[in-house]
Amino acid sequence: MTGTPVRLDLSSPTRGPRGKPPQHFVDLTPEERVAAVTGLGEKPFRAKQLATHYFTHLSSDPSTMTDLSKASRDKLAESLFPPLLTNARTLTADGGTTVKTLWHLFDGAKVETVLMRYKNRSTLCISSQVGCGLACGFCATGKMGLTRNLSTAEIVEQVREAARALGAGEIPGGPARLTNVVFMGMGEPLANYKAIMGTVRTLVAPTPDGFGMSARNITVSTVGMVPAMLKLADEGIPVTLALSLHAPDDELRSELVPVNTRWDVDEAIDAAYHYFEVTGRRVSIEYALIRDINDHAWRADLLGEKLNARGKGWVHCNPIPLNPVPGSKWTASDPGVEDEFVARLRAHGIPTTIRDTRGSEIDGACGQLAAEEDE
Repeated sequence: MTGTPVRLDLSSPTRGPRGKPPQHFVDLTPEERVAAVTGLGEKPFRAKQLATHYFTHLSSDPSTMTDLSKASRDKLAESLFPPLLTNARTLTADGGTTVKTLWHLFDGAKVETVLMRYKNRSTLCISSQVGCGLACGFCATGKMGLTRNLSTAEIVEQVREAARALGAGEIPGGPARLTNVVFMGMGEPLANYKAIMGTVRTLVAPTPDGFGMSARNITVSTVGMVPAMLKLADEGIPVTLALSLHAPDDELRSELVPVNTRWDVDEAIDAAYHYFEVTGRRVSIEYALIRDINDHAWRADLLGEKLNARGKGWVHCNPIPLNPVPGSKWTASDPGVEDEFVARLRAHGIPTTIRDTRGSEIDGACGQLAAEEDE
């Protein structure tokens, strides 16, 4: 059914075989930033100046740091702002308001981001790993296998670059703020838990020590790594949790999402409900609709029954028309089948919204540009 299988890899390396990214200003706590600048012979207040440039002015370019002497800013930038991302390729759609970027990392590894500007918000989809070890058969990234985790700074740099582009008016519609961040790009976020939480804390930290974003505008996605889901509930940061379920029955889900053989459907849904109980934040259920595979009306009924068995009002369902991977025999459901699936869920009282599929003409599903370049 899935073609050549990719081995499920739950090893979650702290760093992969390509090596450790250079330490960056973002990798340091505010206290460590002070120690770093004083260690370079500068006054402690320079740390706050650098934080203001990075998080408020969205710049790591020393030429913009005119409140520092040229000698100081060159020394500090060289030591604390090593280049981590290089723009290798950019594709646009929707009149330029959807921007997909392929980034090369310091070691030549590749990740992708997708920036989507809407009328009242701007959302960035970011990557957390190079490749992915969880081998979901319909996912371009899952076919790559896992190379390594990203560092906190490598993830945060994706956010800063998007926020800078929006603020500079590079996206059609005039200057704007980045309002939403979703961890739905390459990789399984909760398999890189430490860096993900470092990123989340940086996103929500008040300026100038972070971006000052609302935790409610940050979504962390997972295919169902139950222990990490339970841990996330206790962090005290009310991000939105999104569970990528894709099937309500274990037989099919174990084929589509191999991690289901470790933590099954009911365990994943129980962990999601626990997150709601602890945080009060409604959980999103992500469900890629694949023609004649998981889009049957009875599966919609089963999903509705399983979600309602835990309670009412705790969940929202996002069916997603599959963005096909090149060479895959799987494709999106027929519109009528999609409509019936949504109607069945709503009949069970489950709030349901079809996910926007912007960027489909530019291979919007993350991993496709990186795979093309490798080929």
